[in-house]
Amino acid sequence: MRLAADGYISRRILSVLPVWLGLSLLSFSLANLAPGDPAELILRQQTGESPSAEAVRNLRHEMGLDRPFAVRYGQWLGDAARGDLGVSYSSGSSVVRMLAVSSVSTLELAFASLFLGILLGVPAGVVAAVKRGKAVDHFSRILSLLGTSVPSFVLGYLLILFLSVRFNFFPANGSGDWTYLVLPALTLGLGEGAALARLTRASMIDVLGEAYIRTAHAKGSPPRRVFLRHALRNALNPVVTLTGLRLGRLLGGAIIVEIIFARAGLGTVIVDAIQNRDYSVIQGFILFVGSVFVVANLLVDIIYARLDPRIVWGRKEVSRASN
Repeated sequence: MRLAADGYISRRILSVLPVWLGLSLLSFSLANLAPGDPAELILRQQTGESPSAEAVRNLRHEMGLDRPFAVRYGQWLGDAARGDLGVSYSSGSSVVRMLAVSSVSTLELAFASLFLGILLGVPAGVVAAVKRGKAVDHFSRILSLLGTSVPSFVLGYLLILFLSVRFNFFPANGSGDWTYLVLPALTLGLGEGAALARLTRASMIDVLGEAYIRTAHAKGSPPRRVFLRHALRNALNPVVTLTGLRLGRLLGGAIIVEIIFARAGLGTVIVDAIQNRDYSVIQGFILFVGSVFVVANLLVDIIYARLDPRIVWGRKEVSRASN
C-alpha cells in the first residue's frame, strides 16, 4: 500500500509539467489578446501626445512585439523556465522582482484568511455535527449560509463601517502592523470559514454514521478516542481538499480586498498593468497565480495520499496494493 501511495505521488508530481505548460500558453495568449498597443501607450505617456505610426512601429520592433506569436512565446517560455519573466514595459523593472515584492503582502493576507477560516469553520462544523438537530446546529447553519452568501466586497465595506468608522477598533485602509491586517483577513476569512463549516458538518455526519464508528463504540473505546482518532481524521479528508482549492481562490480574492482596503500588494500591480497594457506584467501575474493553484492542488493530493493510504493511481497500483 505504501508503494502504491508513493507511485501515486510521483505520478502527480510529473503531471504538473503539462499543466504548467498549458497554463503558460494561456497566460501568454490572454495577455496578447488584450486590446490596445503597449508601444503606443508608452510613447503617449512619454511625449504626452499621440505618436506617429512610424514611432510606434519602431518601438514595437525594439520591444519584439512585431515577431510571430510562436517565436515570442517560445522565447518567453524558455526565459520563464529559468525564472526570468522579462521587464515591465512601463517601468522597466524586473517582473519577477515586482511580483516577489508585492506578493508578500498578498500571500500574508491569503494565509491569514485561510488560517482564520480553518480556526472558525472546522470547530463550528464539528460542533454542529455532534449537536445535530439542536439549537447550536441550526445557529451554525444559518451563520454558514450567510457567510457564503455575502460577497467579500459587501462584507468588507460593512466591516469598515462598523469596526473602523463607528467604533474605531481597526484602521480602515493602508498597510502597517497587524491591526491593518485584521479587517481584510476577516473579510476573506469569514466566507472561507462558512464554507469549511458546512463541509466539515456534512463530512462528520457521514463518518459518524459509518459501521466502524459503531464497532469502535461497541468495543468499549473511549468516546474521545473514537471521535478524534476514527471520526475526525476520516472526516478531514474532504476538508483538506477544499482547503487547498480555496487557497488559490483566496489569492484572487485577496487582490480585490486589497483594492477595497487600499492595501499594497498584487492588486495594485495588476490594476496598473492592465491600465498600461503592460503585457509582461500581466503574463507574469497570470502565470504566478495559476502556479499557486497548481502547487496547492499538488500539495493537497500528497497530503491526501498520506492521510488515506488507500489513495492509488491506476489499476496496476490497485492490484499491487491488494496483493
